Amino acid sequence: MATGKINVSVENIFPLIKKFLYSDHEIFLRELVSNATDATLKLKHLTSIGETTVDYGNPVIEVKVDKEGKKIHIIDQGVGMTKEEVEKYINDIAFSGAEEFLDKYKDSAKDSGIIGHFGLGFYSAFMVAEKVEIITKSYTDAPAAHWTCDGSPSFTLEEAEKDTRGTEIILHIAEDSTEFLEESRIEELLRKYNKFMPIPIKFGTRTETLPKPEGAKEEDPAPTQEVDNIINNPNPAWTKQPTELKEEDYTGFYRELYPMQFEEPLFHIHLNVDYPFNLTGILYFPKLTNDLNTQKDRIQLYQNQVFVTDNVEGIVPEFLTMLRGVIDSPDIPLNVSRSYLQADGAVKKISSYITRKVADKLSSLFKNSREDFEAKWNDIKIVIEYGMLSEEKFFEKADKFALYPTIDGTYYTFEELQEKIKANQTDKDDKLVILYASDKEEQHSYIEAAKAKGYEVLLLDSPIVPHLMQKLETSKENISFARVDADHVDNLIKKEDTQISKLSDEEKEALKTDIEKIINNKSYTIQMEAMDSSASPFIITEPEFMRRMKEMQQTGGGGMFAMGNMPEMYNLVVNTNHELVSEILSTKTAKKKERLINQSLDLARLSKGLLKGEELTNFIKRSYEMVK
Repeated sequence: MATGKINVSVENIFPLIKKFLYSDHEIFLRELVSNATDATLKLKHLTSIGETTVDYGNPVIEVKVDKEGKKIHIIDQGVGMTKEEVEKYINDIAFSGAEEFLDKYKDSAKDSGIIGHFGLGFYSAFMVAEKVEIITKSYTDAPAAHWTCDGSPSFTLEEAEKDTRGTEIILHIAEDSTEFLEESRIEELLRKYNKFMPIPIKFGTRTETLPKPEGAKEEDPAPTQEVDNIINNPNPAWTKQPTELKEEDYTGFYRELYPMQFEEPLFHIHLNVDYPFNLTGILYFPKLTNDLNTQKDRIQLYQNQVFVTDNVEGIVPEFLTMLRGVIDSPDIPLNVSRSYLQADGAVKKISSYITRKVADKLSSLFKNSREDFEAKWNDIKIVIEYGMLSEEKFFEKADKFALYPTIDGTYYTFEELQEKIKANQTDKDDKLVILYASDKEEQHSYIEAAKAKGYEVLLLDSPIVPHLMQKLETSKENISFARVDADHVDNLIKKEDTQISKLSDEEKEALKTDIEKIINNKSYTIQMEAMDSSASPFIITEPEFMRRMKEMQQTGGGGMFAMGNMPEMYNLVVNTNHELVSEILSTKTAKKKERLINQSLDLARLSKGLLKGEELTNFIKRSYEMVK
């Protein structure tokens, strides 16, 4: 029997502190099962290259909970260790056996799936255990070894009785960690971290119903048998080649990832690259709402099939964090800060690759089945618009397939839209003006007025549209966006349609003076415009620039948009060709003139959604009086 001191130096204790000091205690199980997987995969690799003639068989990793004895057992059928290897790999903290193995067999082990980055994992056991035992037997048939440590630098190491190869780790759970003696808690952790480990993981047994024997009566109970409860899927879809999978395989895997998600994904993107970095995965486009805050943290990050996190910011471009699925890469540094990830060269390449793959998939869908792409547009537009706003390379690709739907449900690309509107939607500076509505119901009267003039009106209702418009206006030449209730909609001209005012300049000035006196509100700028007589007598528009700044402030524009509240400013456009306006001008009774102006203004405000509270109540009372 040997005794000794675990070799802990200042040099190798700090990685241990950094790795686990602030980690959740629950990751101990992830680390120990990962080590067991490594040991099993090592044996698989050694048998595959002829390094050993032992029978690999069909190994499993077993996890057992002994609640009464306050113990957890993790048992594998892998390479095991000799007494000398225990001293080397266990007693020298921070020495990674997986890394040494990979270095020795670096050429042939490249695709063996050995995790290798969890070198300190074993010592996570002491976060929950007051004593840890290792009983292990090497595949070389050397005598078995038994190592025991109570969490201090002291250990014991002696020969043991063990007939089969592999390693059993026994955790004697501490009083402050008894939650991990509940089977439901252990199963929860295994499904969280080890659901897709490449070696089957057994946790208890389950009852399986068998077919009834021939001749059995209907009332006879079906026979049952106890079978191993394998809780993981060792061969998840993302580990396979796309050519091996059918559409139903992708849909089935989505259900496996999100069992409580009842809607099926719209489409998927299979990621598979091995140079200049290694990455596999499957991303799904779900149906998305316009709420940017409820969509994130649904992509799961794995490292060689070991779950790491579902916070992939810094690895996946922010606009794609609203997608779902899996990314698996051994090249992503773990347990480091977000700022480090953002500066890491490999991570930047991974992020760019994912962006390109998503853009290529969307482009392919658009080209191959535009009708289907249009049908899905409202469910995916928020991701595409956000990407165009935040990622320049994505913007360049998306500019070819991003769609701009009209109020009537026709979809245009930007190029098609320019061709469509250039005939009659220009302003006085010959700039193309793209009209849009953000709310079909609230802006209905303005939409109808614009359509009556033959203008094309888009429906752009996602919360980031104001920001995207700014980008489009700066990246495209000679275009501007204006909401249908914006001020410079009135500056749109049709070459063949120039209205002449029925009022003289003196009459317009007199009417303007009367309106200003009655309204007495500095928020309104009064404009006299000659429009078609069928148009409304009073129309309230909002300066497009000010309105857009307010919207950008509300949706997190940052910078100049975050400084204070933008003032309320409106234009009251008076249609000098409307009969009611002529009547207001000719009315001799001051009281009647005031009532007509207030009623006309309130109707315009009601159309704009500005009439609320006491003002709305007064308007209703006045309307009843006028009807009576």
